[in-house]
Parts: sequence; structure tokens; C-alpha cells
Amino acid sequence: MTDPRTSESLRFAERLADVGRAELERAAAEETRVATKADSTFVTDTDRAIEARLRRIIGREYPDHGILGEEYGPERLDANVVWLLDPVDGTAPFIAGIPVYGTLIGAARDGRPWIGVLDYPATGDRWTGVDGAFAERNGARVRTRPCSALADALTTCSSPDFFRDGDQPALNRVRKEVRYTLYGASSFAFGLLAAGRTDLAVDSGLKAYDVFAPAAVIGGAGGVMTEWSGAGITLESQDRIVATGDPTLHAAALDVLG
Repeated sequence: MTDPRTSESLRFAERLADVGRAELERAAAEETRVATKADSTFVTDTDRAIEARLRRIIGREYPDHGILGEEYGPERLDANVVWLLDPVDGTAPFIAGIPVYGTLIGAARDGRPWIGVLDYPATGDRWTGVDGAFAERNGARVRTRPCSALADALTTCSSPDFFRDGDQPALNRVRKEVRYTLYGASSFAFGLLAAGRTDLAVDSGLKAYDVFAPAAVIGGAGGVMTEWSGAGITLESQDRIVATGDPTLHAAALDVLG
């Protein structure tokens, strides 16, 4: 279902995820040193070590590709292929031992989501996907489920604390319309949406390295992820993200988000 270049790049993305998994498994058994960044989010030595290692591997294998990572910023964002790295998505859960932390490996082609790997060592879960082609959970194909009405939608939000004050009313409107809202699953929630376990995800305060891998997986599973405006995901996307498994539900969610 994929061309040779895509297959090769997906295998490479999984190699990177293997590196992240090994580092996270090792670090989970040791004492974690925690610092606070300027934006008040947590960072650990593990975040930095994983990203630095992944960057070295990419630079060795694909020196003409770009990189955008959470800890060390952008390189060659004008390249045809850009790798987006979140070495420890869910750093706070990692520190607390809540098993929804993992490594996100995304690849953009021509500035759009292309390939995604979501890897969670504590649960043994890995989602892989190619936007518009397919998605898998632990090697088995997954699809989003039909759900066209907000009143029936099982919804996720990483944390209301990430929302700017001006975005809180939109979240409150969604909460009043949907069946139920779950919090705190980090990017694991995006994998569950792709697997047909949830229907809608509404988040704010995210960055490109948080969303490119999930966008490719969700897009490969039959779902859709955009900005709240309905604009597609790009390297310059704003931080307000909505994803659904059912395109009809996506339109309804955009109406409520305003």
C-alpha cells in the first residue's frame, strides 16, 4: 500500500522509536532528575538524551533532512522531509510513573503530516501510520469508528491547564455537548482515537512535534486532525488542535469550537 520510499522511512521511524523505548525503559528504573523550563513545563535528562541521540542518527542516515525537536529546536525546516521529535511525550506522567508517556516520531513531507510512530514502553503499545494509507497498533490494522453526533462522542483532552484563558470557553462549550470528557492521557489518547476507542480530541497549547506523528496515525486510520479553524496541520500550525474519527463529527466540533 506504500511506495518504497515511504516503507523505508517508516522502518527508519520505528528504529528511532526503538531507541526511545530502550532509553525510557532504562530511565524508568532509575531516579529521575527533573528541571523546570521557562514555560513552566518539566524536562529531564532523559528527554535531552533521547533527542540528542535521535538527532545524531538522523544526521548520519539522512543529512539533508530537517529536524524539529522539543528540546533542541529546528534544523533545515525548508527540507522536503522534516523529522519531528518528542523524546518524552508526557514528561509529567513519566516523572509520576503514570504509564501514558512515550516517544513520538513524526515525519513531514512537503510540510504536511506523512509518517507517525507513537511508542509507549510502559504499556507495550506502539501505533504506526502513514497519512491517508493505513494505521496499526502493535502490528494489527486499526480504524476509527463512526460517530457523527457530539452527544454520542467520547472525548479526550490532555489537560485544561494547557489552555489559554481565551480558549477555555470553547472547551467548556464542547464539554456541554459531548457524552463524556476524559483527561490526562497525553498523546496516548490520540492512539486510542485511531484505534476506534474514542471519538473526539480537543487540545490547546500543543506544538508541531506534539501533533505531526498523531496526525499521520489518525489520518491513516480514517480520521482527521486540524486546527480549530479547520486549517490543515503544517509546520507553522497554531497550538489549538481538534481530531475526530468521523469526518461528520469533525464538522460539528468545528462549529462548537467557533
